[in-house]
Amino acid sequence: MTSSLLGIAAIFLLTLVLALPLGRLLARVFQGERNALDFMAPVERGIFRAAGIDPTREMSWQQHLLALLALNVVWFLFAMLILCTQGSLPLNPDGNPSMSPDLAFNTAISFLVNCNLQHYSGESGATYLSQTVVFSFFHFITAATGIAAAVVVFNGLQTRTTEKLGNFYNYFVKSITRLLLPIALVVALVLAFQGTPMNWQGKQAVVTVQGDSTFVSRGPVASLVAIKELGTNGGGYYGANSAHPLENPTYLTNVAENVSMMLIPFALIFALGYYLKRPRLAWMIFGVMTVGFLALLAPAVYYELHGNPAITKMGVDQALGAMEGKEVRLGAAASAFWGIANTVISCGSVNSMHDSHMPLTGMVELLGMMTNAFYGGCGVGLLNFFAYLIIAVFIAGLMVGRTPEFLGKKIEAREMKIAVLVTLLHPLLILAGTALTTHLYAGNPTEYAGWLANPGYHGFSEILYEFTSSSANNGSGFEGLGDNTPWWNISTGVVLLLSRYLPIIGPVAIAGLLARKKVVPEGAGTLPADTATFGVMVLAVIVIIAALAFFPALALGPLAEHFTLY
Repeated sequence: MTSSLLGIAAIFLLTLVLALPLGRLLARVFQGERNALDFMAPVERGIFRAAGIDPTREMSWQQHLLALLALNVVWFLFAMLILCTQGSLPLNPDGNPSMSPDLAFNTAISFLVNCNLQHYSGESGATYLSQTVVFSFFHFITAATGIAAAVVVFNGLQTRTTEKLGNFYNYFVKSITRLLLPIALVVALVLAFQGTPMNWQGKQAVVTVQGDSTFVSRGPVASLVAIKELGTNGGGYYGANSAHPLENPTYLTNVAENVSMMLIPFALIFALGYYLKRPRLAWMIFGVMTVGFLALLAPAVYYELHGNPAITKMGVDQALGAMEGKEVRLGAAASAFWGIANTVISCGSVNSMHDSHMPLTGMVELLGMMTNAFYGGCGVGLLNFFAYLIIAVFIAGLMVGRTPEFLGKKIEAREMKIAVLVTLLHPLLILAGTALTTHLYAGNPTEYAGWLANPGYHGFSEILYEFTSSSANNGSGFEGLGDNTPWWNISTGVVLLLSRYLPIIGPVAIAGLLARKKVVPEGAGTLPADTATFGVMVLAVIVIIAALAFFPALALGPLAEHFTLY
């Protein structure tokens, strides 16, 4: 047990050690300062020249959003075309079929919004072409979109008065050429040398140790897995995702993938501090997020290491912990750590089956996505936290009897309305989708019998998890759910769209509004936003909003299931 705990502590500390210099480097890259990656400049100039883009042209916040949304529309149409016709296109050695329109709709949106909610099994539901030119490609561009949006917000928070917030295309391209591509190449090489396939060959016939004949899928796996983790996408090459022995062969690859998943969300926090020249603000944000993360991690690790009491009563030894749905080569602690990291980071990749986790582990995994503000995905995690930050500033200002201010800019009615709408949208999408689906199932359980493998408390949790994962742009699931149906594909697709773009539009709009305002000099009555006291205030706002919104639903699902075990 001690070695297992030391292993997950080492993963966290290694990520932090790598994130600090990476954050400084990213700040220099996006500020246009000289940096170690300037050798990529000719490649970037070639891209801009081919696209007819002037990367030095400053854009307003409205122009940033227009560029972001226009690109996403084009990419969606491209993905739909490929997925609906993949069975007739090249690079399909295993003869996998094309997707149905509703499944292609859900899959295209899911990968477009950096969620990667997979209602298909990777190795049998997609071809090498779609895995490469759609999924791998989208892993890069969706992560870069979130990072570029975060940099726009960074610009809006600078102590100056302006309507111009940099150039979206410049930030987008540099996010790929100077961050995602180089690190993904390194991670892919680690995976390939550890045994992850990287080829264009079809299925290979093998005989198992039990003497059974079967076929094992191969293909361009290592390159996709590297960027799916680094870009906090989570869409696995195989249906079992990183629980598959070829997608995550060893404990070393497990460490590499886990660090990759958490690296950029960590680094962007510190990049904010360097960018604004307010390192204490970055440490305050990181501290709040880490306290939240550890509060979710502790019960998950405890319950997974101590096993299932129902199995203990049967006289079965659980010295290794609750191992149902987990890989022996990884263990219960590493699986619990990944489960919380992937739900807090909004990555969605899994190295064990969340449906088999202990009920309270499932609850804290749900809470990680419900709060949706502890680290989060590439760029968008900071944007979600930013909405809570604005609300906390407003409440704190009222408590001390002053006009709320953040970094020298007054927080007024428009900013508050946007922040509140963004914050309340998340529980609305989750709870409304869960309630409507539960009503449909309860009204005709025979017609919808294939939806739930586990009726009762756990079945409710499966429904709740699916909509929570969709709204949090996560992509993981309680896999007891039969989700490849028109209802699930369309309903979650709509949730995916709303939960991706409105939380980006809101913070970017707030940043644009703040950038136009005059800077108010700090005085004796100014509420500092980079102190531990204010950090406690932000954490309290997050906890109160999440608790008030989601506790009744959690009581009906994982909490009720937990108490049935004792």
